[in-house]
Amino acid sequence: MSTIPTLDQVCESALRLPCSPTLIPRLVAVLEDVNASAQDVETIIRMDTALAGSTLRLANSAYFATGGQRVDSLGEAIMRLGSREIYRLAALSLAGRWMAQPVQGFKWEPGDFCRRSLVSAVAAEFLAEQSGRADPAVAYTAALIHEIGKLAIAYSCGEHLGAVRMKCEKESISWNRAEQATFGYNYASVGAEMLRRWNFPKNLVAIAEFQPPTADMPEDALPLAVHVHAGKFLGVTLGAGAAEDGFLFEINTNILVEWGFTPEVLEMAMPDVVTRATRLLGEKLLRGALTF
Repeated sequence: MSTIPTLDQVCESALRLPCSPTLIPRLVAVLEDVNASAQDVETIIRMDTALAGSTLRLANSAYFATGGQRVDSLGEAIMRLGSREIYRLAALSLAGRWMAQPVQGFKWEPGDFCRRSLVSAVAAEFLAEQSGRADPAVAYTAALIHEIGKLAIAYSCGEHLGAVRMKCEKESISWNRAEQATFGYNYASVGAEMLRRWNFPKNLVAIAEFQPPTADMPEDALPLAVHVHAGKFLGVTLGAGAAEDGFLFEINTNILVEWGFTPEVLEMAMPDVVTRATRLLGEKLLRGALTF
């Protein structure tokens, strides 16, 4: 067995993988700029051929093509969809392709990681809409990428994950604590460092780094972090892609309740989350490989 890679080596290895979601921060900045135009959005989307194609397909789908009127240009598609749909589509397309990289070590079935991330994103978005205390689109993106460090660790440290698994079983501790004890870092610190190198906004870096969220984390990121945490809880409860590492995540119950996400509130949210997730994943809600 090889030596355990350092945190820097894990990040460097993962950052060399194709399809990195580096366009997301640029798109976020444009969509948050009140002076930005549709042409500014189009300029960024044109840099990714697959994303441009997805944008046109969505704009011409039955849901958006009212009266069967088709659009042939990317600019028209952007105008039809609006910033909210563009934001969600871009985040899913850009992050999803990177998250579909084949890795070993975790007991994931094909599509598990993408599925769990997507359901958590849908749940966080819905909870933000209901509470009005976080931007739903940002909550969606944050939840989608907040565990991205797990893929980096799986890619570089797959042969060492058996030791993490054994520590979880012997000491009855969460997966991230077992990683910390085994590697000297965990998926949260790896994910945060990767997002920094990809120039993601500081609030999204903080969401990746503080898992579970705590009251002493950066104050401006706390509302978003709590919504992502609650969304992740709903995703794991639903069982969508929640393999061994998912069921061993550390939950901060006190902070969820403090923010109004009581067991009763989360239980009431579940049917809407299932409906939205099913709309996106269909028969692959709980099983099956995903492509982007």
